[in-house]
Parts: sequence; C-alpha cells; structure tokens
Amino acid sequence: MCCELPADLPADLPAVKPSNDPLLSGSAHGAVLQVAARGRALTRREIARCLLPIVTLLLWAPVHAQSVQLEELTWTELRSRIAAGATTVLVPIGATEQNGPHMVLGKHNVRARVLAAEIATQLGNAVVAPVIAYVPEGSIKPPEGHMKFPGTISIPESTFESLLEGTARSFKQHGFRDVVFLGDHGGYQRSEQRVAARLNREWAADPGCRVHALKQYYDVTQSAYVAALKSRGYSSAEIGRHAGLADTSLALAIDKSLVRSGALNAEAKTGTADGVDGDPRRATAELGQLGVRIIVDASVNAIRAALAARQ
Repeated sequence: MCCELPADLPADLPAVKPSNDPLLSGSAHGAVLQVAARGRALTRREIARCLLPIVTLLLWAPVHAQSVQLEELTWTELRSRIAAGATTVLVPIGATEQNGPHMVLGKHNVRARVLAAEIATQLGNAVVAPVIAYVPEGSIKPPEGHMKFPGTISIPESTFESLLEGTARSFKQHGFRDVVFLGDHGGYQRSEQRVAARLNREWAADPGCRVHALKQYYDVTQSAYVAALKSRGYSSAEIGRHAGLADTSLALAIDKSLVRSGALNAEAKTGTADGVDGDPRRATAELGQLGVRIIVDASVNAIRAALAARQ
C-alpha cells in the first residue's frame, strides 16, 4: 500500500529528509511533508490516502503482538513473551471426524483452539500452540467407529503419541516450563496421560519442564456440564454422547457457523446411522455457554493448582 502525491504538485519540490520513525517513514510521510512544504491544504481524500498505511500499521501490530496464539507471533515476539514470564504453553488437541449431518468435521479443532485461547487469556502467563487435528479414530480398513463416515481422519496411536512427545520436547527446548495437553476428544485421553508420564519420568532430575495431561478439561464435559443441562430439564437421551444437544450447543456457543441450522429443524430426527448419539434439535448457544464457562473455569483452576504445586 502506498501514498501517491497529488497530481497538481510541481516536480521541483525540495527533497524531504527521511524520518527515523518507522511509522512516519516512507511514501506517506514524504507526501504529507511535501504538500505541507508548498503551503497547500490537503483534501480529505489526500489525507485519507496518506494516513491509511500508518493507521493500518498501528491497528495491526498491537493485535498480533498481544495474541496468545503462538502461530500469530514472530519468533522474536515469542522469545520476549517467554522471557517476560509466559512459560506455560497450552497444546489444544482436536480431531477431524464426522459430527452428524448438522455439524462440521472440524468441530473439535475450532472448539479446542477457541477454548484454549480463553484459558490462556485468563491464566495471563500462557500461549497456545497450533491445534493438533490428526488423532487416532480407530481402524481405517476395515473402517470402525467414525471412520465409517467420509471425512474422518485416523492415525495410529503410536504416531499420535510420538507427535505429542515431539511437541513437548520442542517446547522444553525453547524454554517453556509447563506443557499442558488439552484434549477435546475422549478417545485419546490415555495417550495424553502416557506421554506426560513418560516425559516426566525422563525429566525427573531436570525441574526445568513438566508435562500435564489436563483431564479436567475433558472430564467436566461428561460430568458437570451434563449435570447443568439435566438441572434444566434435559434428559440423558437428548444430551447424548456425540453430536447431541450438549455437543451441538457447545459448537453454537463457540461459532454458530459450525452448525447447519437447516438440519436442526423440528422434523430432522437423526440417530446412530447418521453419526449422532443424542438429539441436537433443541441445542442453543445459551446452553453451550454453560459448558464453555464450566470448561474454562475448571481448566484454569486445575492449571493454576498444577503450577502452584511445582513452586
């Protein structure tokens, strides 16, 4: 993006000395000063054209510098963040799998990223790693479970655990003291725990870094959140275990575009043949917000307790 000089300026204007201020250097700064040197007032259009690059930079840079998402930072920004005390990294783990006819395949990935960001923000000393989207989903051939539906991606359990291990080792190398696995799916919780236990045993003599498989993040979706929904009159059959009322409400609360509202009309009854366990038809974002608060609060409290135990 550049700032062009007004067409009515003569070609023999004196050169303008460049500014040392990066926000005032370049063509926009030069154009403003050259017009000012002639004593002619800038039109509103000329002012807007000249200031737009500066305004864009002022708005863009702070947003990314303050982001908790590791992939939105430069390596120097991350280094500074770690040096300033942000030594906890959250590793959101999702899944790419069928979620019924009414919900997108990447539901877990979006949910894990958004919830991890909220948890990191509340912690104040954490950043969020990119979402791990490829997880074990069972046998590919013959297909089992969600692999019977197009779009589900499954990797071997050993590959998944190697991925988690390599991720944790990388963050230890970069100076993080606590690596926290946030698993949004029930199928790989034990893998998280095995990797954390294995690395913590290996690093027992080195207090520099610990790995935490945060069970509370997932467990409350099967306990406290379900209890909250039941207290509002919803049955276990309606709440469901996959793509039902609870699951769909969480998706609506996170990002309503994850749910195809047309597939949730009163006549759209689905079942296990469609990849659904439960009844999502009465799902709402308001019900989902109950779950968001429960998950975030439980996770923040559990992480703070784990970090305090290391002091």
